[in-house]
Amino acid sequence: MNQAEIIDPAGNIRRIVPEDACEGRWIAPDGHAIRRIDFAGDSGAPRGSLLFLPGRGDFYEKYLETLIYWSQRGWRVTAIDWRGQAGSGRLGADAVTGHVGDFSIWVNDLAAFWAEWSTAVPGPRILAGHSMGGHLALRALAEDRVDPDALILSAPMLGLVGKAVPVAVLQRVARMMGMFGDPRRPAWKWSEKPGVVPADRSWLLTHDQARYADELWWRENRPELVMGPGSWGWLERALASIRGLDAPGVMERITTPIFITATRADRLVDYSAIERAARRLPNAELQSFGAEARHEIFREVDDVRDKALCAIDDFLDRTASKVD
Repeated sequence: MNQAEIIDPAGNIRRIVPEDACEGRWIAPDGHAIRRIDFAGDSGAPRGSLLFLPGRGDFYEKYLETLIYWSQRGWRVTAIDWRGQAGSGRLGADAVTGHVGDFSIWVNDLAAFWAEWSTAVPGPRILAGHSMGGHLALRALAEDRVDPDALILSAPMLGLVGKAVPVAVLQRVARMMGMFGDPRRPAWKWSEKPGVVPADRSWLLTHDQARYADELWWRENRPELVMGPGSWGWLERALASIRGLDAPGVMERITTPIFITATRADRLVDYSAIERAARRLPNAELQSFGAEARHEIFREVDDVRDKALCAIDDFLDRTASKVD
């Protein structure tokens, strides 16, 4: 696919895949097809290259506006789906429940893709991830599976919000739930009607109703993108991965420059875990929002989104200038 087959008649750029972007497939070492999108950018003298990783249940169409922004700033931009969601197939028992056997599967995919992509694009090479994508990017970096010149994290999933019990206890509960039934079954309710997005879901994600509507538009026009809750297996493995990344000494040895944007009002990931991580990471900067921002900062109202992108631009200006 070289262009979107679907064009929004209103001309909303967030609902159109640009002509200079190419959608395609990358084949993982085990033969699994992973969907990708590449922006040509400035063919003359690109500023560098940026790989973006979306979150759990996400798809790259949600971030077209931001990917276009980075492309117009001179970056050679690529984004991929995670195996088992969006346009990269499914790993669960149905088409809407997000499941994975272990987060190492995704780390392996990222490492293999990075090994190919990073040798084919100009530097500096930047890795960026939102939510679960941010968690996996940081984990891959901690495990020396990727070597970006800088890392950008948006609301990284370093803890889950609203849980009054320790992560280790939550993980044991999730493991038991997986043992007493199919671990691929949903771990939480999505909607009373199968396949219908809950009416209050935007309350978790963004104040910008127009940008939220873009996600629903893409789900309607590309039904293969639709995904609902995570499975008990996903939840147990997510908690295990969070614990592993949080272990003493893991973050402390990461020296890569890292920029984190997050909000104290996040109702999905634990802001306090992000704040602790920013203190532990030797070369990290943290931009904090309050009640004005929800989980999807790149899809927030202009005032919030612009502040985040401006801070990232400044970070990349300083980071890129240090790379030969």
